[in-house]
Amino acid sequence: MLIRKLFRTAWNYKSQFISMIIMIAIGVGVFLGFNIEWKSLEADGYSYLEDTNYADFRLYAETGFTEEDIKAVQEIAGVEAATRYLAVNVGIKDTKKSLALNVSENYTVSTMLVMEGAEYDETSDGIWLSDKFAAANGIAIGDTLTTVYTGLEISGKVIGLVKSGEQMICVADENQLMPDYETFGFMYISPEKLEEALGFAFYPQINVISGLSKEELEEAVKDALGKTVQVLSKDVHVAYAGIKSEAEEGKTMGSILPVLFLAIAILTMITTMHRIAANEKVQIGTLKALGFRDSRILRHYTSYGFVIGLFGTLLGIALGYGIAGLIVSPTGMMSTYLDMPDWSLVMPGFCYPIIVFTIVILTFISFLSVKKMLKGTAADALRPYTPKAMKKSVFEKLPFWEKLPFGTKWNVRDIVRHKTRSAMTLVGVVGCMLLLVGGLGMKDTMAAFMDLLDNGISNYKTRINLADTSDNAAAMELAGKVDGDWQASLGISYEGKTITMEVHDEDQNKLRFLNEDNELVRLSDDGVYLCLRLKDTAEIGDMIEFSPYGSEETYQVRVAGYLRSLMSEAIIMTDTYADRVGIEYHIGAIFTDVESEEIESSAIISGKQDKDMIMDTYDSFMEIMNLMVWLFVVAAIVLGIVVLYNLGVMSYLERHRELATLKVLGFRDKHIGKLLISQNIWLTVLGVLIGLPGGVAVLYVLITSLVSEYELCLTLGVLTYSVSILVTFGVSLMVGLMVAKKNKKIDMVEALKGAE
Repeated sequence: MLIRKLFRTAWNYKSQFISMIIMIAIGVGVFLGFNIEWKSLEADGYSYLEDTNYADFRLYAETGFTEEDIKAVQEIAGVEAATRYLAVNVGIKDTKKSLALNVSENYTVSTMLVMEGAEYDETSDGIWLSDKFAAANGIAIGDTLTTVYTGLEISGKVIGLVKSGEQMICVADENQLMPDYETFGFMYISPEKLEEALGFAFYPQINVISGLSKEELEEAVKDALGKTVQVLSKDVHVAYAGIKSEAEEGKTMGSILPVLFLAIAILTMITTMHRIAANEKVQIGTLKALGFRDSRILRHYTSYGFVIGLFGTLLGIALGYGIAGLIVSPTGMMSTYLDMPDWSLVMPGFCYPIIVFTIVILTFISFLSVKKMLKGTAADALRPYTPKAMKKSVFEKLPFWEKLPFGTKWNVRDIVRHKTRSAMTLVGVVGCMLLLVGGLGMKDTMAAFMDLLDNGISNYKTRINLADTSDNAAAMELAGKVDGDWQASLGISYEGKTITMEVHDEDQNKLRFLNEDNELVRLSDDGVYLCLRLKDTAEIGDMIEFSPYGSEETYQVRVAGYLRSLMSEAIIMTDTYADRVGIEYHIGAIFTDVESEEIESSAIISGKQDKDMIMDTYDSFMEIMNLMVWLFVVAAIVLGIVVLYNLGVMSYLERHRELATLKVLGFRDKHIGKLLISQNIWLTVLGVLIGLPGGVAVLYVLITSLVSEYELCLTLGVLTYSVSILVTFGVSLMVGLMVAKKNKKIDMVEALKGAE
């Protein structure tokens, strides 16, 4: 009997049941989706790196490492394995495409995973090519590939298609934000083939697998080699840093959105179950009169919350895996960024108890909602629920209260009487605004970032990358020929961490610089400039000191100002100031307006990049960003509709006697509808006023947590404010109209029946 009643009650309150199940499903789904996403990336990515013997540390020396150097490093206590390594960009002959050339002298470190073709052979004359690059360019096993490095050709047949942990995020350099396999990929060749092409062995890098800390290894390497070299941990290498950053971003998202949805879902459940229990008071009294024990009635109504929680969480689990699969899969959003062989979905262990806890807490809410309705005798329970008598509110004591229109007074009294419902409506509106402003604001911020990058600092057509073996005199001569500016980059130790020192020649204004206010400025020759992330380390006019890796020198320089370094954490100076201080540097890139195909190959050129091709990778990033924004917008609309409609219907059920009274007194349906809609509009206005600054705060958290590696300037356009406000008001108005239509169906006689 009670089972049949459960179905009948669920049908009578189908709107409330469906809305609560949807809210629970969304809350659980978003929570699981983001947590499965980061856990899957972490598990799949780290497993892949381990399978390809990914290095824990990388040692760099522009002049290269000798055989004695590698032997000395291998003998360091705590070093499990080490190899001399080469990773340089090479151009593909007669094309604008390029590849990252990888050579591991000791094939136990920084290896590759063969997906198709021949396994690695250190004496082979063949090429192992990125399978994604091959697919994007129609290259098959057996095809011949010719690359150019420092004017020398390296040619061979493709004998294997591979993936590599070192190239899990396959970008040419820090200027390329997203991989573009149509223009850039990677290849491996054997050490024997490298020596045959170059005529000598050149390895400017040593990759190390070790459990030592960075500080311990630095000290040990210094003692072993008798000099300091730049030691970078895997935490700053693009592959490991990228997968780690994506996992941390997922954790951050998993702690923001799900909390919002789950909190609203639980609060909605509290409000709704209380009202359902109140409306079922006569039914509870009837069951008591028929002889049902309180415990059985309590179990029956408690089961409502259990059923809602069970169905909601089951749908949420399916939704969670769907969200995670949209991001983590061979065709998902992350596949455009990460190149991995395995895309298995993994749920974190802590999610299981949280799912169980969600069902338990929802069941407990249902239990508490009906328990107080069982107090007293059956006769007491048979009396319909009547709201408690209210005293005059603060508003009613105001001197102008009596002059207010009837509708205003009626709505104010109703809001004060039903504080919980009104508060929940407000929470729904605020939540809608938070998601809209946060999502659309992130799009504005990234669009502004792209504009600064494209039209602000980048005033060139082609970037010429120079070989590590080139000398500065030849680089300056080439820069003069192409009317370009040059840049030198060097790793330095500053304030206990590794950052980049950049030396610039800016005579041709090809690379420009922005201050804190995003205004273009020229570099002065009387000091260095700190990027904004280093601003707190020194005041303008202070003297700071740093030590370049590979040198025993420590330099003291004056801080001349601060710059917005969009991509890297850096100290920036002119070549004039660097020469004055006596800093040694190696020119690594030239920026020019000459088209790449018009630049002749040279022994000092390792590769060329068109600015347009670099910016195309940013467009790919923006496509992913736009998809995320749409997810935010859809989530905001669903949240607003479900919460506001559910509470609107509950409001209608609570006030149907009052509405019937108004109809008896002669109020037309359209006038009563205006009363219902106007209250929603009031709460929406208040919600928007709270939600706008709240959305800006959420956006700030997203920027600082998700993209802290870039110096973004929080940007919100007029369109974002307008769309956020209009969508929120549109949702509120639509729900108000839907609820107002129910007023036409009120049975005035039935509604006005009450306790004698």
